[in-house]
Amino acid sequence: MAKTQDFTTMMKDMMGAFPVDTMAFDDAFKTTATLNEKLSGVALEAAEKSAEISSKWTKDTLSKLADMSKAKSEPADYAKAMTDFASASAEVAAENMAAFAEIAKKVQMDTVELMMAAGKDLTEDATAAVKKASSDMTTAAKKAAAK
Repeated sequence: MAKTQDFTTMMKDMMGAFPVDTMAFDDAFKTTATLNEKLSGVALEAAEKSAEISSKWTKDTLSKLADMSKAKSEPADYAKAMTDFASASAEVAAENMAAFAEIAKKVQMDTVELMMAAGKDLTEDATAAVKKASSDMTTAAKKAAAK
């Protein structure tokens, strides 16, 4: 009977002949982890500011509702209170929507800035890894050829 070739040993020998530097992977992981941390910070800051605006908006609305719901002596005063409430609500809504838009704009700018910096870092890491891998492969090939 023919003996089957041990592919495990052959693969170990082949992989051993071409060493892999895992530092490149470590650097890429660290760069990605740092990017994720910064992006999370941007998102959390935006969420915090949005929550503050929403809370203030709600408090203002409830305060205006309390004023509107007070008993009036004349029926026309109810119409005036409703008109004042609607007018004030529209004004506050416009202000708050502008504040939300500013938060969104800041998030967008911060995200683009972080992505560009991360892209630069990842490109530098990848270039260094490819140069090192190329050098290691050349050295390993020379050693293999010399045997």
